[in-house]
Amino acid sequence: MRLSMRRHWFFLAPLAILGILLFVFIGGEVVMQLWNWLLPPLFGWRQITFWQAIGILALCRILFGGLGRHGFSGSMRRRMADRMAERMEHMTPEERERFRQRMRERCGFGPSASESKGQ
Repeated sequence: MRLSMRRHWFFLAPLAILGILLFVFIGGEVVMQLWNWLLPPLFGWRQITFWQAIGILALCRILFGGLGRHGFSGSMRRRMADRMAERMEHMTPEERERFRQRMRERCGFGPSASESKGQ
């Protein structure tokens, strides 16, 4: 049994590496083609090379995608939602409505300060 697992990994590892390389190549090629097709005619920017496109992909991953596990994973979001639901259960209807109104105001969905003063 153990020997068959080793053989399995022996064939799977090169395929995984090949898949990653293919993914990076296709991603770089797509970014390069889209950039060179859209940005020079629209904004007058220079065309980029394949390696510059790979650099843009890496930069976007660092800035927007993070590296490795994200600090705010799905399980953490779920735990926070559960805690919030539990807290909301213990509030009175008036407290819940006050809380919702404050959240709307903080997020810019409630009446502005000038509107609330005029009423």
